[in-house]
Amino acid sequence: MSSDTLTTLATLVGARLREQEMLLVTAESCTGGWVAQAVTAIAGSSEWFERGFVTYSNAAKMEMLHVKPGTLQAHGAVSEHTAGEMASGALAHSHAHVAVAITGVAGPGGGSADKPVGTVCFGWVRTNRKVHAETRHFDGDRESVRRQSVIAALQGVLELLDD
Repeated sequence: MSSDTLTTLATLVGARLREQEMLLVTAESCTGGWVAQAVTAIAGSSEWFERGFVTYSNAAKMEMLHVKPGTLQAHGAVSEHTAGEMASGALAHSHAHVAVAITGVAGPGGGSADKPVGTVCFGWVRTNRKVHAETRHFDGDRESVRRQSVIAALQGVLELLDD
């Protein structure tokens, strides 16, 4: 999956957001701001990208996005529950209308039997709508897992905007 794929997806996301007069916010953990980088690489993205949160630690997730400590204790940082709360928190702490959140195990270490390397959880939400969260499993090295996660995140934003 080339950088052309990312550019194409980010351009489509921007066009849809502009058409619908909406702003995007990102909340990223394992991708370290890569979604924000992909969208801000598009000229004119200041019209539709509001801000991005990189919340790598649990403390950052709680402080910046108000992920509940109980959620992290019960489900862990890599969970649909956490991804959903990250997306909702990003929306609540921004002026955006659409949020995407990503948290996962990019590798090469950090995986477990329940959450092996390549497990990535996503959350997407629009203002006044329910959060949609899902888990995906990606193959490959750290770079590949992260790239596939960014692509999936942007595809999910497009699906949310088309809904």
